[in-house]
Amino acid sequence: MEYIKNPKAIEDKSMEIIYPYVKDLNLTDDEVRVYSRTIHASGDVEYAQLVRTSPDAVKKGIEALQNGAHVYCDVEMVRTGINKPALALRGSEVHCLIKDEKVAELAKELGVTRSIAAMRTFGKQLDGQIVAIGNAPTALYEVLRLALEEGVKPALIIGIPVGFVGAAESKDYLMEVSPVPYITVKGNKGGSPIAASVVNALLYTGVKRDGMLFVQDNESKKND
Repeated sequence: MEYIKNPKAIEDKSMEIIYPYVKDLNLTDDEVRVYSRTIHASGDVEYAQLVRTSPDAVKKGIEALQNGAHVYCDVEMVRTGINKPALALRGSEVHCLIKDEKVAELAKELGVTRSIAAMRTFGKQLDGQIVAIGNAPTALYEVLRLALEEGVKPALIIGIPVGFVGAAESKDYLMEVSPVPYITVKGNKGGSPIAASVVNALLYTGVKRDGMLFVQDNESKKND
């Protein structure tokens, strides 16, 4: 049986298939990359109609990473999915405290989720950084509380928790009240791979490794 074996060819073909679903959405090239990566990570073209960003959120996220912003995650699955070599080229790191013993103790003491305790522990460290939430609505609510009540201002909130209890509501709340740029997905869809894919899309703008750009050029767009 014949099938594509080359990784770059597979990715190029995927993006060629995806492009018709995003080409008429009045997006910048960088926004196309973000939307396309969510579709690529999920295998679901419906994401083209579900992704939501505040004005210039993608631009602000790219700028933050170019200036060495770190990424703070709610769960290990998000941290694992982020391209570490691309992040390292920015001089950045990715952080997650969900397994930290002190965070577990704090969560038990306060009677809250570990995700809340982790974000509360990060606190002011989130100023000017990227927050990527792919699992826990409670983490997203806590980041918004920190922003609204304690003046913590991330450069960008990637808020894409998944599920049926609080996920859609937390994302609606993000879009309603966030005082900082955000990228999210409406409804109960989302998850760690999607949050990580957004971070990677922001990273793949002009980052070089071994002389090659981490960037997706849509040949279908050029020929459209």
